[in-house]
Amino acid sequence: MRFTYAEAMTDPRFYPDLAVAAEEAGYEGFTIPDSLAYPEESDSTYPYTEDGNREFLDGKAFIETFIQAMAMGAVTTSIRFNPFVLKLPVRPPVLVAKQAMSVAFMTNNRLALGVGTSPWPEDYDIMGVDYARRGKRMNECMDIIRGLSTGEYFEFHGEFYDFPRIKMTPAPTQPIPLLVGGHADLALKRAVIRGDGWMHGGGQPEELDTLLAKLHDIRKGEGKLNDPFEIHVISLDAYTPDGCKRLEDKGITDVIVGFRIPYITGPDTEPLQNKIDNLRMFADNVISKVNG
Repeated sequence: MRFTYAEAMTDPRFYPDLAVAAEEAGYEGFTIPDSLAYPEESDSTYPYTEDGNREFLDGKAFIETFIQAMAMGAVTTSIRFNPFVLKLPVRPPVLVAKQAMSVAFMTNNRLALGVGTSPWPEDYDIMGVDYARRGKRMNECMDIIRGLSTGEYFEFHGEFYDFPRIKMTPAPTQPIPLLVGGHADLALKRAVIRGDGWMHGGGQPEELDTLLAKLHDIRKGEGKLNDPFEIHVISLDAYTPDGCKRLEDKGITDVIVGFRIPYITGPDTEPLQNKIDNLRMFADNVISKVNG
């Protein structure tokens, strides 16, 4: 079982120290949130809070995803960085490929690119991208990133993007894993067909079991049941050794753990040392017992 540390919307200056502490404590991953801008007015709702409220995001600090990964990568040697998740269809995929390849190369392959569609139509508006057909646009984006990140010549001719044979260097020495976030059936199918894994957004235990069953059926139907596939989940079971064993028995490869509720209005006032103490305590009580 691999453990990923999650900390979001806190003082951005904390992240390098948290990455060092998490690596030393035995965590193998560190999630990085992604946010472009907060619209003053919006009819949109947030999909991962019970009432859909989005106001907790107002004024929260988000460092650009690849910059944050590089800042933490510069002070660590083994921990992997997992954007959770990068809003892919609103971005130019060739640029994303260059950014991801650069981070992966400079960190010795320590990037797993979590990707998803944005729940905010405003993200598409401000980036000048059509909100319609975003799923098919994302499919093309993923294909482009996978093709370019080999470092070989690659061309693409699709509905949304079209370019001749080009090459990007330097390329990482290992493929960049593409992890797809989202609970919709299309997102699950995209994770299996185009991705290397799936990232769970949280929710009730029975909902997770339903999603895992769907994922299993899709993998079986695509003939990929025995292929390597990462499954990252958020679950209360992850906070005890026995619970981790239950998750592992369900095929979970990675658990995402955090030690505060991020959906609060206003700034995070928890001191850095408290955060480090919490992640170390979990490592002593759970990680060391699960992984020996």
